[in-house]
Amino acid sequence: MTDQAQLLPGTLDLLILRAVSLGPLHGYGILLRIGQISGNALFIEQGALYPGLFRLVRQGLLKANWGTSENNRRAKFYELTAAGRRRLREETDNCNRLVTAIASALSALPEEV
Repeated sequence: MTDQAQLLPGTLDLLILRAVSLGPLHGYGILLRIGQISGNALFIEQGALYPGLFRLVRQGLLKANWGTSENNRRAKFYELTAAGRRRLREETDNCNRLVTAIASALSALPEEV
């Protein structure tokens, strides 16, 4: 049994946008940042991350530029676009509403129904 949570469908994009909103990152840095901001409760496979990054760039939510990583290797760095910031706000609001609704449903007592 692991302490890592399973991602709900559709949450990977939100997590990527949130990680990148904290500053430009390369792909592996995004994986590390998601782990960091989730208290290591979430682990994203590289095989899921890179198609997600490609999709978000294609949608205009992220922009990518080549640069040099901290270990002096060539890497693609990702940044939020204005559209990405808007989407992050919208998806964060939607996710918070969903979390509140699920928490409410899970805490319901028999006498409350």
